Amino acid sequence: MHLAQRALRRTAPATTVALLAVVAVGCAPQPEDNAAASPSANTCDKGKLTTETSGKLTIATDEPAYEPWFKDDKPANGEGYESAVAYAVAKQLGYATSDVVWQSVPFNKAFAPGEKTFDFDINQVSISAERKKAVDFSSGYYDVRQAVIALKDSKAAKATSIADLKDVKLGAQVGTTSLDYINDVVKPTEAPAAYAKNDQAKSALKNGQVDAIVVDLPTAFYITAAEVTDAKIVGQFENSGGTPEQFGLVLDKGSALTPCVTDAVDTLREDGTLASIEKQWLSDAVDAPVLK
Repeated sequence: MHLAQRALRRTAPATTVALLAVVAVGCAPQPEDNAAASPSANTCDKGKLTTETSGKLTIATDEPAYEPWFKDDKPANGEGYESAVAYAVAKQLGYATSDVVWQSVPFNKAFAPGEKTFDFDINQVSISAERKKAVDFSSGYYDVRQAVIALKDSKAAKATSIADLKDVKLGAQVGTTSLDYINDVVKPTEAPAAYAKNDQAKSALKNGQVDAIVVDLPTAFYITAAEVTDAKIVGQFENSGGTPEQFGLVLDKGSALTPCVTDAVDTLREDGTLASIEKQWLSDAVDAPVLK
């Protein structure tokens, strides 16, 4: 614009040269960023999505798939909170139930570095800055708190504060924020026991190998109601850092699907779908005492 204005003040030959220069600039290739910002490059229409299998949406979770997140260890039945959320996201992306393919992926492997064989993983994986170095996350689909479970007749069951837990033997699944809370919040005098699966942690609790275990709150209510009925929820932890811990869908690092999946989750939160699914499948997870 400034070139053209200056050119108009000059002689006719100079004007001709200046205008030719402006035309040349106008015909030059534009920066790549402009092309990347084009709406057509970011479309989330089903036909434009690049998935592991064309026309299908591959969703992963661990095996076994625990309640209340799944039901009867069958992720494909649409029952349980995370199964219902997975199918709601798929529908939002334009995939019918018959277009969803389930895949078994161990919890720790889901967010480990390396190329993924799924489009997204749903398995109570908490979003964290450390994990974001290796994978992408959608926005959070569930706000969660961690809780402590102990056998009713144990000394841990009498705890009313974090300080009361420092001298008890604690356990949790390896690679989880549950274990992080033990190490970073409780800071027990004895190193916690780390288990590959929650089933192993529950067995250790039943057998008296640990005094208490830490799991997310909905899982704690299910365990005490249906699996270890002689255990109780001692209490829950406040969110550390002042921000809620959230579960997010896990995607390959730099996945082109990430913005589309995030948009789907955001829409489901805004239109009340997530709240409705939570009410249906996690209604038993009422408040527990807060440990401070």
